[in-house]
Amino acid sequence: MATANTTSPRPRKAAAKPAAKRTARAKSTASSARTTQTRAARSTPGYAERAVLIPVGAALIAREKVVTSVNDTLSTYSSPSKAQSRLNSQLNKFERRGTTARHRLEREVRKTRTRVERELRQRRRDGVELVESLQERVLNLV
Repeated sequence: MATANTTSPRPRKAAAKPAAKRTARAKSTASSARTTQTRAARSTPGYAERAVLIPVGAALIAREKVVTSVNDTLSTYSSPSKAQSRLNSQLNKFERRGTTARHRLEREVRKTRTRVERELRQRRRDGVELVESLQERVLNLV
């Protein structure tokens, strides 16, 4: 049985032609690899760009909010008269809120008291009726 020789020597002339083909194939493969890398780079700049732009945008928005808040506070309390009027308006607002809460609590207490008194009257009536019925039964037994 004959075995195939896998390491057979190749003639020099025959090797020159495939080498040229291999070089052309390698160039086309490298070229296609570059184009796919270029395409990938074009499609993914969004990731790198977003990774940089998101924190920058968040910092700028936070800065704008702080500046706006400080400017509002400065304009509110820029002079003693403005500060005093703002303080008085806030105190009046707090007083109204406290009054509303007190009235709400008083109304709830009145409703609860009325309900408890009603229940007590009902229980008293039921107790009196029970005692009267028991007295009648005792009299009937004696």
